[in-house]
Amino acid sequence: MNDSAAVIEIRDLRYAISGRPIFDGLDLKIARGGVTAFMGPSGTGKTTLLRLITGQLVADSGSIQVAGSDLCSLSRSELYALRRRMGMLFQNGALLTDLTVFENVAFPLREHTRLPERLVRDLVLTKLQAVGLRGAAQLMPGELSGGMTRRVALARAIILDPEILIYDEPFVGLDPISKGVVLRLIRRLNDTLGLTSIVVSHDVREISSVANTVFLLSGGKVVAHGTPQELRSFPSEIVQQFMGGLADGPVPFHYPAGDYYTELLAREGVA
Repeated sequence: MNDSAAVIEIRDLRYAISGRPIFDGLDLKIARGGVTAFMGPSGTGKTTLLRLITGQLVADSGSIQVAGSDLCSLSRSELYALRRRMGMLFQNGALLTDLTVFENVAFPLREHTRLPERLVRDLVLTKLQAVGLRGAAQLMPGELSGGMTRRVALARAIILDPEILIYDEPFVGLDPISKGVVLRLIRRLNDTLGLTSIVVSHDVREISSVANTVFLLSGGKVVAHGTPQELRSFPSEIVQQFMGGLADGPVPFHYPAGDYYTELLAREGVA
């Protein structure tokens, strides 16, 4: 991939929390116009990476370029302007519980534009129609199912016509039908609106059906990347363990700890 084809480019990214390295020399490029997935074992920093890309966190070192802008060099106003070119679907939907579905979707328009009310109405109904929920415009969030909540949040995420749409674990807690609907929306919206979509997920089978490229993260770096089909045959034990959902492999079952029997004896006052 040449640099002009990359909408996001990360070089030698290093970031630690309380002295514990999360990323240790991470390098990756995200192609414009496709669906890119970040996958990997729990605790590898996938959601943290999204926060770094959106400027919610600041890297310890290295560079993150988004749409040609270096995040480290942006002023606060420039960062906010860049964020308006991104849409974000949060894990739980993050709808405002005191507002109707219509007002939730309209919220970014009211905050960031001065469009006339008639145009706001038309845009909101258009986005709700795109996710199949125009008829739910006057419902409250408490009246929605989990799948409907995620779809309303998606309508809100695309209301400003972003260039980059980010999904943080979009399938969590969804039944198979709702999961299938969200999968179809991810692919359809990406292709119809000409977006660059980034998806964080643990669902290997589901994400393999929509992603153009998958980055598998582990140990603070990219351990493999390619199409879902390429990763299934990638010659790496950790890749095979994750893609196959295997209990045994390089990712251990136990969190690092001292000797089990020594600790038990110490608690009993023997050691």
